[in-house]
Amino acid sequence: MRPFLSHGGRDATSLPSALMPFGPSDSPLSRLRRSLVEVMATGTPDSQARFGQSVKGLLTEKVNTCGTDVIALTKQVLKGSRSSELLGQAARNMVLQEDAILHSEDSLRKMAIITTHLQYQQEAIQKKYYGCGLVIPECLENCWILDLGSGSGRDCYALSQLVGETGHVTGIDMTESQVEVAKKYIEYHMEKYGFQTPNVTFLHGYIEKLEEIGIKDESYDIVISNCVINLVPDKQAVLQEVYRVLKHGGELYFSDVYASLELPEEIRTHKILWGECLGGALYWKDLAVLAQKIGFCPPRLVTANLITVQNKELERVIGDCRFVSATFRLFKLPKTGPAERCQVIYNGGITGHEKELIFDANFTFKEGEIIEVDKETAAILKNSRFAKDFLIRPIGETLPTCSGCSALESKGIITDPFMLAGQSDSMKSRCSPDVAGGCCGITYS
Repeated sequence: MRPFLSHGGRDATSLPSALMPFGPSDSPLSRLRRSLVEVMATGTPDSQARFGQSVKGLLTEKVNTCGTDVIALTKQVLKGSRSSELLGQAARNMVLQEDAILHSEDSLRKMAIITTHLQYQQEAIQKKYYGCGLVIPECLENCWILDLGSGSGRDCYALSQLVGETGHVTGIDMTESQVEVAKKYIEYHMEKYGFQTPNVTFLHGYIEKLEEIGIKDESYDIVISNCVINLVPDKQAVLQEVYRVLKHGGELYFSDVYASLELPEEIRTHKILWGECLGGALYWKDLAVLAQKIGFCPPRLVTANLITVQNKELERVIGDCRFVSATFRLFKLPKTGPAERCQVIYNGGITGHEKELIFDANFTFKEGEIIEVDKETAAILKNSRFAKDFLIRPIGETLPTCSGCSALESKGIITDPFMLAGQSDSMKSRCSPDVAGGCCGITYS
Protein backbone atom coordinates (compact mmCIF):
# COMPACT_ATOMS: atom_id res chain seq x y z
CA MET A 1 0.00 0.00 0.00
CA ARG A 2 1.34 3.42 -0.93
CA PRO A 3 -0.57 6.05 1.09
CA PHE A 4 1.06 9.11 -0.43
CA LEU A 5 1.66 8.03 -4.01
CA SER A 6 -0.37 8.42 -7.15
CA HIS A 7 0.01 7.12 -10.68
CA GLY A 8 -3.30 8.55 -11.84
CA GLY A 9 -6.13 6.74 -13.53
CA ARG A 10 -8.91 6.44 -10.93
CA ASP A 11 -11.32 9.00 -9.48
CA ALA A 12 -9.94 10.00 -6.10
CA THR A 13 -13.42 10.60 -4.73
CA SER A 14 -14.75 7.08 -5.32
CA LEU A 15 -14.83 6.13 -1.64
CA PRO A 16 -18.11 4.17 -1.72
CA SER A 17 -16.33 1.42 -3.65
CA ALA A 18 -14.23 0.88 -0.55
CA LEU A 19 -17.29 -0.64 1.08
CA MET A 20 -17.65 -3.25 -1.65
CA PRO A 21 -15.92 -6.60 -1.15
CA PHE A 22 -12.83 -7.41 -3.24
CA GLY A 23 -11.52 -10.93 -2.84
CA PRO A 24 -12.13 -12.65 0.52
CA SER A 25 -14.55 -10.30 2.32
CA ASP A 26 -13.42 -11.57 5.74
CA SER A 27 -9.70 -11.11 5.13
CA PRO A 28 -7.81 -8.92 7.65
CA LEU A 29 -6.98 -6.42 4.91
CA SER A 30 -10.62 -6.15 3.85
CA ARG A 31 -11.76 -5.64 7.44
CA LEU A 32 -9.11 -2.98 7.97
CA ARG A 33 -10.14 -1.18 4.81
CA ARG A 34 -13.83 -1.15 5.72
CA SER A 35 -13.24 -0.05 9.30
CA LEU A 36 -10.94 2.73 8.14
CA VAL A 37 -13.64 4.07 5.85
CA GLU A 38 -16.08 3.93 8.77
CA VAL A 39 -13.73 5.87 11.05
CA MET A 40 -13.27 8.50 8.39
CA ALA A 41 -17.01 8.82 7.87
CA THR A 42 -18.22 8.75 11.49
CA GLY A 43 -15.34 9.16 13.92
CA THR A 44 -17.35 7.42 16.65
CA PRO A 45 -15.68 5.52 19.52
CA ASP A 46 -17.23 2.28 18.26
CA SER A 47 -15.78 2.76 14.79
CA GLN A 48 -12.38 3.57 16.30
CA ALA A 49 -12.54 0.38 18.36
CA ARG A 50 -13.40 -1.68 15.28
CA PHE A 51 -10.49 -0.10 13.44
CA GLY A 52 -8.15 -1.05 16.29
CA GLN A 53 -9.37 -4.64 16.19
CA SER A 54 -8.88 -4.73 12.43
CA VAL A 55 -5.28 -3.58 12.79
CA LYS A 56 -4.67 -6.26 15.42
CA GLY A 57 -6.03 -8.84 13.02
CA LEU A 58 -3.85 -7.53 10.21
CA LEU A 59 -0.70 -7.71 12.32
CA THR A 60 -1.62 -11.15 13.66
CA GLU A 61 -1.98 -12.48 10.12
CA LYS A 62 1.20 -10.64 9.07
CA VAL A 63 -0.47 -9.21 6.00
CA ASN A 64 1.90 -6.72 4.40
CA THR A 65 0.80 -3.10 4.06
CA CYS A 66 3.68 -2.25 1.74
CA GLY A 67 5.26 0.66 3.59
CA THR A 68 2.52 2.01 5.88
CA ASP A 69 3.24 1.91 9.62
CA VAL A 70 -0.13 0.50 10.71
CA ILE A 71 0.76 0.72 14.40
CA ALA A 72 1.47 4.45 14.17
CA LEU A 73 -1.64 4.92 12.05
CA THR A 74 -3.74 3.18 14.69
CA LYS A 75 -2.38 5.40 17.45
CA GLN A 76 -3.16 8.50 15.43
CA VAL A 77 -6.69 7.33 14.68
CA LEU A 78 -7.46 6.40 18.28
CA LYS A 79 -6.17 9.79 19.43
CA GLY A 80 -8.41 11.42 16.86
CA SER A 81 -5.53 13.40 15.40
CA ARG A 82 -5.38 11.81 11.97
CA SER A 83 -6.91 14.12 9.38
CA SER A 84 -9.89 12.89 7.39
CA GLU A 85 -7.97 13.69 4.21
CA LEU A 86 -5.15 11.28 5.03
CA LEU A 87 -7.57 8.66 6.34
CA GLY A 88 -9.50 8.87 3.11
CA GLN A 89 -6.28 8.52 1.12
CA ALA A 90 -5.31 5.43 3.12
CA ALA A 91 -8.73 3.90 2.54
CA ARG A 92 -8.58 4.54 -1.18
CA ASN A 93 -5.14 2.97 -1.36
CA MET A 94 -6.43 -0.18 0.32
CA VAL A 95 -9.17 -0.41 -2.27
CA LEU A 96 -6.78 0.17 -5.12
CA GLN A 97 -4.37 -2.40 -3.75
CA GLU A 98 -7.04 -5.01 -4.53
CA ASP A 99 -8.75 -3.23 -7.44
CA ALA A 100 -5.87 -2.11 -9.72
CA ILE A 101 -6.22 -3.35 -13.30
CA LEU A 102 -4.05 -4.02 -16.33
CA HIS A 103 -4.55 -1.79 -19.35
CA SER A 104 -1.83 -2.74 -21.84
CA GLU A 105 -2.82 -5.37 -24.41
CA ASP A 106 0.56 -7.06 -24.04
CA SER A 107 0.10 -7.26 -20.26
CA LEU A 108 -3.37 -8.72 -20.67
CA ARG A 109 -2.07 -11.46 -22.96
CA LYS A 110 0.70 -12.22 -20.51
CA MET A 111 -1.74 -12.19 -17.61
CA ALA A 112 -4.02 -14.69 -19.33
CA ILE A 113 -1.14 -17.16 -19.28
CA ILE A 114 0.16 -16.38 -15.81
CA THR A 115 -3.26 -16.43 -14.17
CA THR A 116 -3.61 -20.04 -15.29
CA HIS A 117 -0.51 -20.87 -13.28
CA LEU A 118 -1.42 -18.75 -10.25
CA GLN A 119 -4.74 -20.55 -9.77
CA TYR A 120 -2.95 -23.53 -8.25
CA GLN A 121 -1.20 -21.54 -5.56
CA GLN A 122 -1.90 -21.91 -1.86
CA GLU A 123 -3.72 -19.06 -0.09
CA ALA A 124 -0.84 -18.60 2.35
CA ILE A 125 1.48 -17.76 -0.54
CA GLN A 126 -0.96 -15.28 -2.05
CA LYS A 127 -1.68 -13.67 1.33
CA LYS A 128 1.98 -13.13 2.18
CA TYR A 129 3.00 -11.95 -1.29
CA TYR A 130 4.42 -8.41 -1.04
CA GLY A 131 5.28 -7.87 -4.70
CA CYS A 132 4.66 -4.77 -6.73
CA GLY A 133 3.96 -5.65 -10.33
CA LEU A 134 4.11 -8.01 -13.23
CA VAL A 135 7.80 -8.71 -13.86
CA ILE A 136 7.79 -11.81 -16.03
CA PRO A 137 9.62 -11.71 -19.38
CA GLU A 138 9.04 -13.80 -22.51
CA CYS A 139 10.57 -16.97 -23.92
CA LEU A 140 11.01 -18.90 -20.68
CA GLU A 141 10.86 -22.59 -21.63
CA ASN A 142 13.77 -24.58 -20.13
CA CYS A 143 15.36 -21.46 -18.63
CA TRP A 144 17.11 -21.18 -15.28
CA ILE A 145 15.72 -18.11 -13.50
CA LEU A 146 16.82 -16.28 -10.33
CA ASP A 147 14.27 -14.10 -8.50
CA LEU A 148 15.81 -11.38 -6.32
CA GLY A 149 13.50 -10.69 -3.39
CA SER A 150 11.18 -13.64 -3.95
CA GLY A 151 9.07 -13.19 -0.80
CA SER A 152 6.49 -15.94 -0.30
CA GLY A 153 7.40 -17.48 -3.66
CA ARG A 154 4.36 -16.60 -5.74
CA ASP A 155 6.25 -15.44 -8.82
CA CYS A 156 8.70 -18.32 -8.45
CA TYR A 157 5.92 -20.90 -8.52
CA ALA A 158 4.30 -19.29 -11.56
CA LEU A 159 7.68 -19.21 -13.29
CA SER A 160 8.46 -22.78 -12.31
CA GLN A 161 5.55 -24.00 -14.41
CA LEU A 162 6.39 -21.64 -17.28
CA VAL A 163 9.99 -22.87 -17.52
CA GLY A 164 8.85 -26.49 -17.37
CA GLU A 165 10.32 -29.46 -15.56
CA THR A 166 13.67 -29.11 -17.33
CA GLY A 167 13.99 -25.47 -16.27
CA HIS A 168 14.64 -24.21 -12.75
CA VAL A 169 13.71 -21.22 -10.57
CA THR A 170 15.61 -20.01 -7.50
CA GLY A 171 14.13 -17.45 -5.12
CA ILE A 172 16.31 -15.33 -2.83
CA ASP A 173 14.89 -13.35 0.08
CA MET A 174 16.43 -11.67 3.12
CA THR A 175 13.37 -12.44 5.30
CA GLU A 176 13.72 -15.95 6.67
CA SER A 177 10.02 -16.30 7.54
CA GLN A 178 9.08 -15.59 3.93
CA VAL A 179 11.53 -18.20 2.70
CA GLU A 180 10.01 -20.75 5.07
CA VAL A 181 6.50 -20.00 3.78
CA ALA A 182 7.70 -20.49 0.21
CA LYS A 183 9.49 -23.77 0.98
CA LYS A 184 6.43 -25.21 2.69
CA TYR A 185 4.51 -25.56 -0.58
CA ILE A 186 7.13 -26.96 -2.96
CA GLU A 187 5.69 -30.48 -2.90
CA TYR A 188 2.14 -29.15 -3.30
CA HIS A 189 2.98 -27.20 -6.45
CA MET A 190 5.08 -29.91 -8.03
CA GLU A 191 2.17 -32.31 -7.63
CA LYS A 192 -0.23 -29.79 -9.18
CA TYR A 193 2.12 -29.24 -12.13
CA GLY A 194 2.72 -32.95 -12.62
CA PHE A 195 6.48 -32.63 -12.13
CA GLN A 196 8.37 -35.66 -10.85
CA THR A 197 11.33 -33.61 -9.64
CA PRO A 198 11.05 -30.18 -7.95
CA ASN A 199 12.35 -27.38 -10.16
CA VAL A 200 12.21 -24.56 -7.60
CA THR A 201 14.54 -23.68 -4.72
CA PHE A 202 14.29 -20.98 -2.05
CA LEU A 203 17.32 -19.52 -0.27
CA HIS A 204 17.72 -17.08 2.60
CA GLY A 205 20.26 -14.37 1.82
CA TYR A 206 21.07 -10.91 0.49
CA ILE A 207 20.77 -10.04 -3.17
CA GLU A 208 24.06 -8.10 -3.13
CA LYS A 209 25.87 -11.14 -1.64
CA LEU A 210 24.77 -14.02 -3.85
CA GLU A 211 28.16 -15.73 -3.68
CA GLU A 212 27.77 -16.15 0.08
CA ILE A 213 24.74 -18.40 -0.44
CA GLY A 214 26.34 -20.51 -3.13
CA ILE A 215 25.07 -18.94 -6.37
CA LYS A 216 27.68 -19.93 -8.95
CA ASP A 217 29.13 -17.95 -11.86
CA GLU A 218 27.22 -18.02 -15.16
CA SER A 219 24.51 -20.32 -13.82
CA TYR A 220 21.30 -18.49 -14.81
CA ASP A 221 19.64 -17.48 -18.07
CA ILE A 222 17.43 -14.78 -16.53
CA VAL A 223 17.40 -12.75 -13.32
CA ILE A 224 14.22 -10.92 -12.32
CA SER A 225 13.57 -8.35 -9.59
CA ASN A 226 10.41 -6.53 -8.58
CA CYS A 227 10.88 -3.18 -6.81
CA VAL A 228 13.66 -4.53 -4.60
CA ILE A 229 16.97 -3.12 -5.85
CA ASN A 230 16.01 0.43 -4.80
CA LEU A 231 15.95 -0.81 -1.18
CA VAL A 232 19.62 -1.86 -1.34
CA PRO A 233 22.09 0.99 -0.69
CA ASP A 234 24.89 -0.56 -2.79
CA LYS A 235 23.18 -0.96 -6.16
CA GLN A 236 26.46 -1.48 -7.98
CA ALA A 237 27.13 -4.55 -5.83
CA VAL A 238 23.73 -5.97 -6.81
CA LEU A 239 24.33 -5.42 -10.53
CA GLN A 240 27.85 -6.87 -10.29
CA GLU A 241 26.49 -10.02 -8.66
CA VAL A 242 23.75 -10.30 -11.28
CA TYR A 243 26.34 -9.97 -14.05
CA ARG A 244 28.48 -12.65 -12.42
CA VAL A 245 25.69 -15.24 -12.16
CA LEU A 246 24.18 -14.63 -15.61
CA LYS A 247 25.23 -16.80 -18.53
CA HIS A 248 26.48 -15.05 -21.67
CA GLY A 249 23.34 -14.01 -23.50
CA GLY A 250 21.47 -13.79 -20.20
CA GLU A 251 19.18 -11.01 -19.06
CA LEU A 252 18.24 -9.01 -15.98
CA TYR A 253 14.55 -8.11 -16.37
CA PHE A 254 13.44 -5.85 -13.54
CA SER A 255 11.06 -3.16 -12.37
CA ASP A 256 12.07 -0.37 -10.00
CA VAL A 257 11.68 3.30 -9.05
CA TYR A 258 13.92 5.98 -10.58
CA ALA A 259 14.48 9.66 -9.85
CA SER A 260 14.79 12.57 -12.29
CA LEU A 261 17.95 13.83 -10.57
CA GLU A 262 20.57 12.86 -8.01
CA LEU A 263 18.74 12.59 -4.68
CA PRO A 264 19.92 14.95 -1.94
CA GLU A 265 20.68 13.64 1.53
CA GLU A 266 17.36 14.90 2.91
CA ILE A 267 15.41 12.63 0.56
CA ARG A 268 17.72 9.63 0.85
CA THR A 269 17.54 9.61 4.66
CA HIS A 270 13.82 10.42 4.97
CA LYS A 271 12.18 7.40 6.66
CA ILE A 272 8.78 7.71 4.98
CA LEU A 273 10.26 8.28 1.52
CA TRP A 274 12.58 5.31 2.00
CA GLY A 275 9.65 3.12 2.98
CA GLU A 276 7.75 4.34 -0.08
CA CYS A 277 10.59 3.15 -2.39
CA LEU A 278 11.48 6.77 -3.22
CA GLY A 279 14.38 7.47 -0.85
CA GLY A 280 16.44 4.68 -2.40
CA ALA A 281 15.58 5.51 -6.01
CA LEU A 282 18.49 5.64 -8.44
CA TYR A 283 18.95 8.64 -10.75
CA TRP A 284 17.77 7.11 -14.01
CA LYS A 285 20.87 8.12 -15.99
CA ASP A 286 23.09 6.40 -13.42
CA LEU A 287 21.55 3.04 -14.32
CA ALA A 288 23.18 3.19 -17.77
CA VAL A 289 26.49 4.31 -16.26
CA LEU A 290 26.55 1.48 -13.72
CA ALA A 291 25.32 -1.15 -16.16
CA GLN A 292 27.91 -0.41 -18.83
CA LYS A 293 30.68 -0.02 -16.26
CA ILE A 294 29.96 -3.58 -15.13
CA GLY A 295 29.70 -4.95 -18.68
CA PHE A 296 25.99 -4.99 -19.55
CA CYS A 297 24.64 -3.66 -22.83
CA PRO A 298 22.88 -0.27 -22.56
CA PRO A 299 19.57 -0.63 -20.67
CA ARG A 300 16.47 -1.36 -22.74
CA LEU A 301 13.44 0.57 -21.49
CA VAL A 302 10.22 -1.49 -21.53
CA THR A 303 7.54 0.45 -19.63
CA ALA A 304 7.32 3.58 -17.47
CA ASN A 305 4.70 5.22 -15.26
CA LEU A 306 4.99 8.55 -13.47
CA ILE A 307 4.66 8.63 -9.69
CA THR A 308 3.20 11.66 -7.94
CA VAL A 309 3.21 12.48 -4.24
CA GLN A 310 -0.01 13.63 -2.62
CA ASN A 311 1.24 15.00 0.67
CA LYS A 312 2.27 18.63 1.16
CA GLU A 313 5.00 17.88 3.67
CA LEU A 314 6.56 15.26 1.41
CA GLU A 315 6.19 17.54 -1.61
CA ARG A 316 8.28 20.10 0.26
CA VAL A 317 11.01 17.54 0.93
CA ILE A 318 11.01 16.27 -2.65
CA GLY A 319 11.08 19.69 -4.27
CA ASP A 320 11.73 19.55 -8.01
CA CYS A 321 12.58 15.85 -8.06
CA ARG A 322 10.22 13.55 -9.96
CA PHE A 323 9.87 9.79 -9.74
CA VAL A 324 8.93 7.07 -12.19
CA SER A 325 8.26 3.35 -11.96
CA ALA A 326 10.01 1.67 -14.89
CA THR A 327 10.86 -1.76 -16.23
CA PHE A 328 14.24 -2.27 -17.92
CA ARG A 329 16.07 -5.17 -19.48
CA LEU A 330 19.85 -5.53 -19.22
CA PHE A 331 21.64 -8.12 -21.36
CA LYS A 332 25.02 -9.73 -20.77
CA LEU A 333 26.46 -10.53 -24.19
CA PRO A 334 29.64 -12.40 -25.14
CA LYS A 335 32.61 -10.36 -26.29
CA THR A 336 32.36 -10.47 -30.07
CA GLY A 337 33.39 -8.34 -33.01
CA PRO A 338 31.73 -5.05 -33.96
CA ALA A 339 27.97 -5.30 -34.28
CA GLU A 340 26.10 -4.05 -37.34
CA ARG A 341 22.61 -2.94 -38.22
CA CYS A 342 20.44 -5.78 -39.43
CA GLN A 343 17.07 -6.73 -40.79
CA VAL A 344 15.17 -9.27 -38.72
CA ILE A 345 12.01 -11.35 -39.03
CA TYR A 346 10.20 -12.64 -35.98
CA ASN A 347 9.30 -16.29 -36.58
CA GLY A 348 6.46 -16.21 -34.06
CA GLY A 349 5.67 -18.99 -31.65
CA ILE A 350 6.85 -17.59 -28.31
CA THR A 351 4.22 -18.65 -25.77
CA GLY A 352 1.79 -15.82 -25.23
CA HIS A 353 3.36 -13.76 -28.00
CA GLU A 354 2.77 -15.96 -31.02
CA LYS A 355 1.78 -13.15 -33.40
CA GLU A 356 3.56 -10.17 -31.88
CA LEU A 357 6.47 -9.64 -29.50
CA ILE A 358 6.68 -6.27 -27.75
CA PHE A 359 10.39 -6.37 -27.00
CA ASP A 360 10.69 -2.93 -25.42
CA ALA A 361 9.43 0.64 -25.80
CA ASN A 362 11.17 0.97 -29.17
CA PHE A 363 10.67 -2.33 -30.96
CA THR A 364 7.57 -4.44 -31.59
CA PHE A 365 8.10 -7.46 -33.80
CA LYS A 366 5.14 -8.90 -35.72
CA GLU A 367 5.29 -12.43 -37.06
CA GLY A 368 6.71 -12.54 -40.59
CA GLU A 369 7.41 -8.80 -40.84
CA ILE A 370 10.86 -7.51 -41.77
CA ILE A 371 12.13 -4.92 -39.28
CA GLU A 372 15.38 -2.97 -39.50
CA VAL A 373 17.12 -2.77 -36.12
CA ASP A 374 20.13 -0.92 -34.74
CA LYS A 375 23.39 -2.74 -34.03
CA GLU A 376 22.75 -3.12 -30.29
CA THR A 377 19.34 -4.69 -30.82
CA ALA A 378 20.79 -6.96 -33.51
CA ALA A 379 23.53 -8.11 -31.13
CA ILE A 380 20.99 -8.91 -28.41
CA LEU A 381 18.74 -10.90 -30.73
CA LYS A 382 21.71 -12.83 -32.16
CA ASN A 383 23.29 -13.74 -28.83
CA SER A 384 20.40 -14.23 -26.41
CA ARG A 385 17.68 -16.83 -25.91
CA PHE A 386 15.68 -15.00 -28.62
CA ALA A 387 18.12 -16.07 -31.38
CA LYS A 388 16.09 -19.17 -32.32
CA ASP A 389 12.95 -17.05 -32.76
CA PHE A 390 14.37 -14.65 -35.39
CA LEU A 391 15.85 -14.70 -38.87
CA ILE A 392 18.66 -12.13 -38.80
CA ARG A 393 20.59 -10.77 -41.79
CA PRO A 394 22.93 -7.80 -42.30
CA ILE A 395 21.34 -4.95 -44.23
CA GLY A 396 21.78 -5.63 -47.95
CA GLU A 397 21.26 -9.37 -47.78
CA THR A 398 17.89 -10.65 -48.95
CA LEU A 399 15.60 -12.17 -46.36
CA PRO A 400 13.33 -15.04 -47.46
CA THR A 401 10.09 -13.08 -47.11
CA CYS A 402 8.81 -9.55 -47.16
CA SER A 403 5.18 -9.59 -46.07
CA GLY A 404 5.78 -6.15 -44.71
CA CYS A 405 8.98 -4.15 -44.38
CA SER A 406 9.76 -1.49 -41.81
CA ALA A 407 12.91 0.61 -41.99
CA LEU A 408 14.59 1.86 -38.82
CA GLU A 409 13.23 5.31 -38.19
CA SER A 410 15.67 8.19 -37.92
CA LYS A 411 14.36 9.26 -34.52
CA GLY A 412 16.48 8.31 -31.52
CA ILE A 413 15.88 5.27 -29.37
CA ILE A 414 13.82 6.13 -26.27
CA THR A 415 15.89 5.61 -23.13
CA ASP A 416 14.39 8.24 -20.80
CA PRO A 417 11.60 6.70 -18.66
CA PHE A 418 10.17 10.14 -17.91
CA MET A 419 9.83 10.84 -21.62
CA LEU A 420 8.13 7.50 -22.21
CA ALA A 421 5.76 7.93 -19.26
CA GLY A 422 4.76 11.37 -20.46
CA GLN A 423 4.17 10.40 -24.09
CA SER A 424 0.75 8.86 -23.66
CA ASP A 425 -2.03 9.14 -21.11
CA SER A 426 -2.90 5.55 -21.95
CA MET A 427 0.23 4.27 -20.18
CA LYS A 428 -1.25 2.65 -17.08
CA SER A 429 -0.17 0.39 -14.24
CA ARG A 430 1.00 -3.14 -15.04
CA CYS A 431 -0.31 -4.43 -11.71
CA SER A 432 -3.37 -6.51 -10.98
CA PRO A 433 -5.08 -7.70 -7.82
CA ASP A 434 -4.43 -11.20 -9.10
CA VAL A 435 -0.72 -10.73 -9.56
CA ALA A 436 0.54 -7.85 -7.47
CA GLY A 437 0.49 -6.42 -4.00
CA GLY A 438 0.77 -2.69 -4.16
CA CYS A 439 4.04 -0.93 -4.76
CA CYS A 440 5.78 0.28 -7.87
CA GLY A 441 3.42 0.72 -10.77
CA ILE A 442 0.04 0.59 -9.00
CA THR A 443 -2.36 3.32 -10.01
CA TYR A 444 -3.22 5.34 -6.93
CA SER A 445 -5.48 8.38 -6.87
